[in-house]
Amino acid sequence: MAVTTAREFAARAAELAMVWPEPALATVRAGTSSVAPASGKVSDVLTRYVDVENFPRTCVVLVDGLGRLNLDERIGHAPTLRSGIADGASLLAPYPSTTSASIASFGTGCAPASTGMLGYTVRDPDSGVLGNLVQWTGLPDPLTWQPRPTVFETLSASGIRVTSVGPERFRDSGMTRASLRGSTYLSAEHWYDRIDAAAGALRQPGLAYVYWGDLDKAGHHHGWQSAKWCDELEKVDAGIRRLIAAVPRGTQILVTADHGMIDVDRSHRWDAATDAMLAADVAMTAGEPRALHVHAAPGADGQAIADRWRDVLGDNALVLGRDEAVAAGLFGELDEAMLPRIGDVVVAMAGRATVVDSRTQSPASMEMIGVHGSLTEFEMMVPLLRWEG
Repeated sequence: MAVTTAREFAARAAELAMVWPEPALATVRAGTSSVAPASGKVSDVLTRYVDVENFPRTCVVLVDGLGRLNLDERIGHAPTLRSGIADGASLLAPYPSTTSASIASFGTGCAPASTGMLGYTVRDPDSGVLGNLVQWTGLPDPLTWQPRPTVFETLSASGIRVTSVGPERFRDSGMTRASLRGSTYLSAEHWYDRIDAAAGALRQPGLAYVYWGDLDKAGHHHGWQSAKWCDELEKVDAGIRRLIAAVPRGTQILVTADHGMIDVDRSHRWDAATDAMLAADVAMTAGEPRALHVHAAPGADGQAIADRWRDVLGDNALVLGRDEAVAAGLFGELDEAMLPRIGDVVVAMAGRATVVDSRTQSPASMEMIGVHGSLTEFEMMVPLLRWEG
């Protein structure tokens, strides 16, 4: 199907049971859940929903991997989170629906095509090296890679006290410096310790941000439909209940996420390293198994590569040329300097299918059960839950 506009791409995505990463064009399939269509984006949380004039004390908790539809399916395990739905909203993650891209959008208010945070891994066009945006390996200085100011920097410059709470290893990590710089950082390793640290910080007016990653880890290793994922969801729920009770009266509490998750179907998996049609004329794949940047070998025809990938994957993927993806706004508003970081071919997987690359991925990463990155409702839709403490 030849498509040329964002609306046509969104329609094609809907045919593949996907949602487009723009609320006005996102089509949520009727009858799939009780969740309403998204009213905003993850990039809106700090810029639109944090209201320092009306709520001088606000705590934003980002639970990695807490998809809105995942939560909806297991809401019986989370009565506290359920109580925050009425005053909240549903949001769309950016594409790709992965931590590095989404937290950068959350932290800056800008789309991945503006921040250059375009996947789990990304090819550095200057060095040709495959860099990892989560571990920050194979990449230049974070402020060189992602120079846009963060919301934390802007708030701090205006005199608002901003505190981030997370593990010590994230204090000066590349991703923190790229996406969330500008706050006072408090280290706390355990969930309840982070909750208590945030509540303590809010004894004074300001914004407190808390990150928690164990739900995402449980989903990757055991699947989001596993008992382990439900156990972690119950732990998150108990922590939010503790936070509501601990913060000063009048504090606004927001809980959101960077992306959701699907469980893979290993009968629909391809390896870009060993499948001759997928490997032909490809120098490197970046991204992750649900959202790939395919970089052509020197002199190779990107359109021919895209055609081969479409032939192999069929309705298991939405395959776009770079120019098509950019023109349709798949990655959001483009900073031209970021264009070379996008693959010659962009592949968003449908259903529960994946394309791995055994040349660059570890066996453990290729065996993950829970994955994300693409455009399905389960991956793209996240909650924004709200309470007043």
